[in-house]
Amino acid sequence: MEEARSELVTLTTDRLVLRAPRESDVDAIFAACQDEEIQRWTVVPVPYRREDAEFFVRTLAPEGRAAGAEFIWCVVERGTGRLVGAQAVTRQAGDPAAGSVGWWTAKEQRGRGYTVEAARAVARWALTDLGLRRLQWLAYVGNEGSRAVAERVGYRHEGTLRSYADQRGVFRDAWIASLLPADLD
Repeated sequence: MEEARSELVTLTTDRLVLRAPRESDVDAIFAACQDEEIQRWTVVPVPYRREDAEFFVRTLAPEGRAAGAEFIWCVVERGTGRLVGAQAVTRQAGDPAAGSVGWWTAKEQRGRGYTVEAARAVARWALTDLGLRRLQWLAYVGNEGSRAVAERVGYRHEGTLRSYADQRGVFRDAWIASLLPADLD
């Protein structure tokens, strides 16, 4: 299994670059996370302040990466550098060979297949280069957009976990699905 690295590997797809968050991303992250849908379906702070975007870029992403516990990418369009969203892989506590994935997409970038494209690249990296044996996707019940992405990537639905996922102090029902190395196309 790969050791913790100080620099996050950059992933590229036909239309996207997935790279470590940069100081120059703060304004775009702050703007994207004002979206009610991102706030509804993720654990971003509400209200989302500029300081939260700064913390994401300056502290959360680099410290998680340095510890080898969490790998966070900003997803940007090739050519324009416009922020599409974010993707993350977090090693599971107690089982470092398994990880959880998460993503959000800026409102104006939805419906273009970007999140599926990025999630495939992240899954391939995590299950091959990082050497994880399992990735799991969790989403609050009702998050049909995230579920559609997970299904298109190849995650297999495993069920509903009742009162499982914490969102700002409230435990909500969550869907769970998994992807294994053998599931990669």
